[in-house]
Parts: sequence; C-alpha cells; structure tokens
Amino acid sequence: MDEDTSKPRILVGVSGGIAAYKACELVRELKRAGCAVRVVMTEGAQAFVTPLTFQALSGEPVRTGLLDAEAESGMDHIALARWADQVVVAPATADLMARMAHGQADDLLTTLLLATEAPVALAPAMNHRMWAHPATQANHALLHERGVRFLGPDAGDQACGEQGPGRMWEPATIAHALLHPAPGPLAGRRVLITAGPTHEPIDPVRFLGNRSSGRMGLALAAAARDAGAEVTLVHGPIALAPPAGVDRIAVDTAAAMHTAVLEQLPEVDVFIAAAAVADYRPGESHTEKLKKSYDTLTLPLERTTDILADVAARTDQQTPRPFLVGFAAETGNLREYARGKLEAKGLDLIAANDVSAGQAIGTPDNALLCLWNDGERELARQPKDTLARALIELIAERLPAREPNPSRKE
Repeated sequence: MDEDTSKPRILVGVSGGIAAYKACELVRELKRAGCAVRVVMTEGAQAFVTPLTFQALSGEPVRTGLLDAEAESGMDHIALARWADQVVVAPATADLMARMAHGQADDLLTTLLLATEAPVALAPAMNHRMWAHPATQANHALLHERGVRFLGPDAGDQACGEQGPGRMWEPATIAHALLHPAPGPLAGRRVLITAGPTHEPIDPVRFLGNRSSGRMGLALAAAARDAGAEVTLVHGPIALAPPAGVDRIAVDTAAAMHTAVLEQLPEVDVFIAAAAVADYRPGESHTEKLKKSYDTLTLPLERTTDILADVAARTDQQTPRPFLVGFAAETGNLREYARGKLEAKGLDLIAANDVSAGQAIGTPDNALLCLWNDGERELARQPKDTLARALIELIAERLPAREPNPSRKE
C-alpha cells in the first residue's frame, strides 16, 4: 500500500540516554497527531528501549544499522534522509551532539543527519554538568549557527538525583513545538547586520585592520534568523563560517561596507552595526609593495565614513528610518562613553562592551551593557551565541510596534 504523502513525515532519532524511554511517548504523540513516524536508534539507545517497542508504536520497521543488506539498496541513510519532512533527535546526548557537530558519520543516525536536507531539531538530555561543560556549549553554539533547532533542555530533577539544566522536554511539548512552530518575535521583519573587521590596504600585501573575529555579528545573524527575521549579513574578512539561512555580502574595506549597507537600507526594519569598521585608512594605497628602504616610515591616514552615523543622519521621508543598534567597544568609562555615542548618533539602542585586557574581541564569550534613551539593561557574561539571542530578544522588545518597512520588495 502506498504511503499517505499528505501526512507530516517525521523521523525520530533516539540516542543512548536514560531519557530514551520518553521517546516512546513522543512517537505516540506524533502518531496521535496524524504524523507518519519512522524511528532510527543508536546502539546505545537499544540498551534502554528495544527496537520492537518503537516498531509497535510507529507501525514501521525500526532502523538501527548503517550497513543493512535488507534496507533500500543498502543505502538506508539516503532513503530515510529523503523521506523525512522533519528530523528530531530525542534524547540528544552530549556524545550525539559532539559527533554531529564534527561531522562524524559512524552510525546510521549521524550519517542520515549529514545526508538530510530536512529541518533538524535536537532535544538535549544529559547531566547538568555535562550540559554546562565548555565542550558541550561549544558544540551547541556550532550546531545552532548551522541552523539546528534546539528544543530545551529544561532544568529540574535528573535521573542521577541532581538538579539543573539538562532535563529533556516532555514529549507533548516536543511534539507541539514540531507541529506548531510559533512565529518568532521578528517574523516579517528584515534585519541588516554588519560583522567582522575591515581591511584598509596599504599596498598589495599589507593592510590596516583589527582583531575582530566577527563572532558576535555572526551570532546575531543566527539569532535574528531564528527569531523569524529575513537577515542580510554584510561582513568583512572573517575566518568563521557565516550561519546558514542568511543572505551574505562579503566586503573588504570600510568604503565597500558603507556602499553595501546603503544599497540594502531602503528595505530594512532593523540595522545592527556590529562590525569593527576601521576609523582610519591610508591616505594612499600603493599599487606596488613598499620596500624596507627606510628606518622609519610615516603613513598618512584619513578618516573613513562612520557608517552608522551616516545611516542615522538620513531623513529621507520616502524610506522609513530603521531601528538602529550600535556597538561601543571601550577600555574604560563604559557607561559614560556609550551613552555619549547613543545620543550623538541618535541611535535607538547601543550595546557596550569592555575590551580591556583582551576581553570581548576574538573571544567566545562577552558581556554587554545595553542602553537606550530612558533605560538600560545588563546582559551578563555568557557564550556569544546565547548573548546574541538575549540581545535580539531585547531589540524585539524595544522595536516600535509598527508595520514592517513598506518599501520592501516582495
């Protein structure tokens, strides 16, 4: 009998944690909601629940082996990857997250996670210390940047008798999140973000630059995307991979970034200037490499255009002014200097960070002091991906309740 293709097709991956028993109820919830469900189990998962249990609940054969002669041409990972409308791994252990983050394909589940083009969600479940470990948090950040959706974890009682974050969401909550995704707080909005440094050429092999990695701007792009926005990322030279699902414009210089921003601006609802744009550039860029002919060398510099100030100063009545968010990297008097920039540039919000003693720039975590005209909020030091989500939530909260920019082209 042919399968009813009108039903949502959800593939449930089960990895080896005590919360594997909850995946049984998840399959029941999804079947009750009218979904077609197939289950893939890791070897560790079979130590907690038998494949026969999931076969009875799903009404489908359960797949456990990568090299299965009885599977479709022995290529079950490809067949399953094509079949699924959505993939959810519940529970997702620390080991599964680590293997997925690093692209391993050493069993059926991790292999099909590489092969699928369907949206992937993970429902983490592990001891709270394992969840808080820097390695797990780094894997969480990397997977999040790649577009993986995280459902949980919750905080609460754990099988080990301890309490803390790491408890898997309840099956009914996971099922509802899969079948009824809530619109994000920036749904229908278009967000323009700048990230990374600029390189101002001195000659064909040398440039003026800074230590910015672009990590915060990329995290903001991923967070805005996950909040439902259409995101355009204008970035300077960066080594990190931009997040999936955002439009990218790569530039090198402050002038090129300025041009790209102005081209995108008419259709933008929010502009977040997170790039570390050079304040000065060489007055002349030499076409040939400068030789070491002198003991000293004087390099004349000239100011670059302040992109954010230029955007803030534009008062074209035909193009509504976007909500403007700036960054202030300071080594002292953080609140005073940030407040001065907020007022001088006419911004809606500024996020200030202390970059003294090697903090913030190029590091995986940061803390922000966020200021606006009549208020402020401190965001505590945390990994930049979680910090970015907190800042995007604040921006959505502060964003005026107005219709999206009517200048946008559909």
